Amino acid sequence: MSTMNTTMKCLFLAAGMVTLTGYAGNAQSKKEAGGLKNWPKGASPQEVGKKVAARFVEVPHPNFGRPQPPKVITYPEVCAWYGALTFAKQSKDKALTQQLASRFEPFFSTEASMIPKPDHVDYAVFGSVPLELYMQTKDQRYLDMGKGIADKQWGPPEGPRVKPESHDFYNRGLTWMTRMWIDDMFMITAVQAQAYRATGDKVYIERAAKEMVVYLDSLQKPNGLFYHAPDVPYFWGRGDGWMAVGMAELLRSLPKDNPNRERIMQGYKLMMSSLLKYQAETGMWRQLIDDPESWAETSATGMFTFAMITGVKEGWLDKKAYEPAARKAWLALITYIDEKGDISEVCEGTNKKNDRQYYLDRKRNIGDMHGQAPVLWCATALLR
Repeated sequence: MSTMNTTMKCLFLAAGMVTLTGYAGNAQSKKEAGGLKNWPKGASPQEVGKKVAARFVEVPHPNFGRPQPPKVITYPEVCAWYGALTFAKQSKDKALTQQLASRFEPFFSTEASMIPKPDHVDYAVFGSVPLELYMQTKDQRYLDMGKGIADKQWGPPEGPRVKPESHDFYNRGLTWMTRMWIDDMFMITAVQAQAYRATGDKVYIERAAKEMVVYLDSLQKPNGLFYHAPDVPYFWGRGDGWMAVGMAELLRSLPKDNPNRERIMQGYKLMMSSLLKYQAETGMWRQLIDDPESWAETSATGMFTFAMITGVKEGWLDKKAYEPAARKAWLALITYIDEKGDISEVCEGTNKKNDRQYYLDRKRNIGDMHGQAPVLWCATALLR
C-alpha cells in the first residue's frame, strides 16, 4: 500500500469516526451514546451481516488466495460459514439458512472427499458447521457428522499426525491434537462447545474448559495477551484473536457451576483489560497489538470486537468502560467493507517467525475469509 493510500485511509477513517460515532479525541457525544443497539444508516448489524453473508454465498470454496480450489474445506471458510449460519439464526433469515444448507449438501455426495479428515485442530473445526446446521434444521445427518468429529477430537490418537506427546496429552484427559498454539483455543473449543449445544451432553463443554485452562496457565502473559509462539515474543493480532473469541464462545455456554469457569473468566477479563488499553484512537487494533507503528488489521479487530460485544451483552464486562469501545470498534471495522461485501486489510495466513518486520510486511488481503468471518460473528453478537 502506498504512503498516499495509507494517508487517505487514515483521513477517511478519522472522518468516518466523527461522522458515525461522534468521537473527537476521547470525548463522547450523544451519537456515541447509542450503545450497541442504535446505529447510523448502513451500520446496523442486520445490514452489514446480510451483505457479508450474501457475499459468502456467492464465493466458491476459497483456498487461501490461491486460484485453484482446495482439496478439502479450509478452516477460514468454516469460520465464515459458521458466522453466516449464526447470523441467519439471529436475524431470522430462513432463506439464508437454506442457502447455506444447500452449499453443504454436496458433502453427502459429490463433494464428500472435501470433508477434512479430523486428525488436526484446523481440520476438526469443520464439525462446528454441521452441528449448527443440525440445531437449525434438525436433520440427523448433520448431527451424526458433527458429533463424530467432536468425538474423534478426544478419541485415541491415530493417524499420521500423531506425535509422541499426543499420547501424554490424551492420558491427561486432553485432546491428542493439543499442540500449545494459541489458534487452538478457537479450533478446539468451537467444535466441542457446538457439540454441547447440539446434544446437551456436558462432557463436551467440560473437555473444552479443561483444555482452555491448560492453555491459559501455559501461555497467557502477565498483561493478559499471548505471544504468537513461545519462541516468538510478539503479540500478533489474529493469533490473540483466536484466544479472545475462543474464551468468549466457551464462556457463553459454560455452565455456571463448572469448576474451571472462574479461571477462564479471570483470563478473559485480563485479556479484555489489556485490549482496551491498546485500542487505537480510530477504534481499530493493530497487526502487532502493542506496536504503535503497526498497521490497523481487520481480522484481529473483528475478533476482539466480538469478544467485547459478547462480554458486555453477557454482563461479564463493565458496560461503561467496554460498550463505547465495542461500538467504536464495530463502526471502524465496517468502513473497510467495500460495495461487494469484501473486507480489506486482512493479514494473510501467517507462520511464526522471530522477526518484527516479518509481521509488519505481511500481505494485506481483501475478502480473505479470516476477515469475513469475524464481521459475521460481530453481527451475530450484536443481535443476540
